Amino acid sequence: MDLALLRTFVTVHRAGSFTRAAALLGLSQPAVTSQIRTLERQLGRPLFLRQARGVTPTTIGDELAHKAAPHLDALVEITETGLDHESSLRTLHLAGPPEFTAERALPVLTELTGDDGQALRASFGNAEEVLEGLAAGHHDLAISTARPRGALLTATALCDEEHVLVAAPQWAERIGPGTLRRKGAAALKNLPVVEVHESLPFVSRYWASVFDSRPSASGTIIVPDLRAVLACAISGAGLAVLPRYLCASALGQGEVVALHDPAVPPLRTYFLVVRTGTLALPHVARAHEWLQRAAADWS
Repeated sequence: MDLALLRTFVTVHRAGSFTRAAALLGLSQPAVTSQIRTLERQLGRPLFLRQARGVTPTTIGDELAHKAAPHLDALVEITETGLDHESSLRTLHLAGPPEFTAERALPVLTELTGDDGQALRASFGNAEEVLEGLAAGHHDLAISTARPRGALLTATALCDEEHVLVAAPQWAERIGPGTLRRKGAAALKNLPVVEVHESLPFVSRYWASVFDSRPSASGTIIVPDLRAVLACAISGAGLAVLPRYLCASALGQGEVVALHDPAVPPLRTYFLVVRTGTLALPHVARAHEWLQRAAADWS
């Protein structure tokens, strides 16, 4: 059986779409369709059910993928690791949220770069954008706060970030010591809020988790970057909910204060995501390993 046909089949099985598989393989959609039909003729069985959006594997298709995919991935690993030194120094294309990628991931991965090291290209986006780009083959490795579904992408939990309710010291004085513990969210009613989006994603998640309620105020300042949110909070613009890693220095220097210390602080998980099978590529595996190793020391 032609290994090229099997490779195309496994890619379609993981992608769930002839169109997406064609983009990943660098082939035209008619070429992918032709290869799948050839394989189906050779096997005498249908491998996919064609639907309005994408394809669904038949039971025979699932069985073949289960048997063939590990061996194809192993062949990729053998060919990639067996080539000369240059093969392991491909450019790594990384995507992730701007703040976490800039503050956490890039300082770790830049250690892999240098005159004889890994080349690196980074792009920023929200979870939906980076996962779509990864699935389409635009990135090698993505950092996401959403765990992807389906067989095309494989996610590994990287770390949890704690969210903290912060404000400039004058707001803490205005609210008063102990008031938040006694009154809960009512103590913060109609106070100005700094956020990254009109929907108040960080504040709403904090209020739901800690106070079991919704915030009563709308955003006073909306800026699409958590680092700008922190800067506005430091200037006294209002309350903000931020990842602890991002505001730890400002907390330590007294530029902002934590307004509340819940027994169970809200957490958000970050995932390292790759296209299934690509951890066999040395430049992807190396970056994946370095980030996991570094995350063990993040608090």
